[in-house]
Amino acid sequence: MTVIKTSDIDRFVAKPNPAQPVVLVYGPDAGLVRERVDALVRASVDDPADPFALARIESEELSANPGRLADEANTVPLFGGRRAVLLRVNSRHNIVPSIAVVLEAPPRDCRIVVEAGELRKNAPLRALFEKAKTGAAISCYPDNERDLARLIDDEMRDAKLTLAPDAREALAALLGGDRLASRSELRKLALYAQGKDRVELADVMAVVADASDQALDGVIDAAFAGNTRDVESEFGKARGSGSSPAAIVSAAIRQVANLHKMKLAIDGGDSIEFAMMRGAPPVHFTRKKDVEAALRAWTPPRLLRAMAQLADASLEARRNAALAEAIAQRTLLSIAMGARRRDG
Repeated sequence: MTVIKTSDIDRFVAKPNPAQPVVLVYGPDAGLVRERVDALVRASVDDPADPFALARIESEELSANPGRLADEANTVPLFGGRRAVLLRVNSRHNIVPSIAVVLEAPPRDCRIVVEAGELRKNAPLRALFEKAKTGAAISCYPDNERDLARLIDDEMRDAKLTLAPDAREALAALLGGDRLASRSELRKLALYAQGKDRVELADVMAVVADASDQALDGVIDAAFAGNTRDVESEFGKARGSGSSPAAIVSAAIRQVANLHKMKLAIDGGDSIEFAMMRGAPPVHFTRKKDVEAALRAWTPPRLLRAMAQLADASLEARRNAALAEAIAQRTLLSIAMGARRRDG
């Protein structure tokens, strides 16, 4: 059996076994799948953004050209260095024969990472890896209580923050199900708590509990898509639905983090549609038009500047509660105006 034990997964991902150059990462937690795939790629090549070092293949392409995986795996890097192939699998395509070839004759200087969704125990792809000596299978299931506690501790420690006991209890109840979504929530909370030493329950309820509030989608999408005329009216609707200025800014921080993640995936070779589908959570069809407009309008460096701007607004609003509404609205209008610019 080549199934990596749960207790050994982090160690394997950080330092993959050279004797197992073909790795399958699968499971129902799409965020954890993507996190581990990205970590494996970073451990396998010097620069994941270098197309000569990392080849990306979709299963649809492989089903049309079954020999491509072996060809890519055995290609000598033009400028030297390490090489990897990332294969994203859609269950509709039968690519098992192509993978069987590289498992039987594995490449010497290339790692193949196969990214898949949930696979049944009897799924041919999963069965193939679990029997292959040259392959490894890594399953990704939603975080249990211990995993979630470790994730919370790691993110809060990196942000130099402590958690009040009731805040920790609330966080544990609100997170889970998708690793990237949980990590995004924790980082958004850390941004919100900028300037503080300790996160209180009120901070958690203001940020994480309101994260899925659909009443905020209109104003957030209008801002990042550059629809300046809609920002004011949608802001009024969000306030009328009971959303606080702090919740609105927090939702914007969450969205800028999601856009940045999707934009990096697009710059790495993903299509806009695929990036939105693999978002955490996936973009709802009713929002796709505005989110696509935002992805076309923003660059990763400008999104990072927008994130800093929103973090400053969050801190300013906390210090000046009487002006919180004006601060939030002004910041979103500024974001909308920024989306209309095409500078770097």
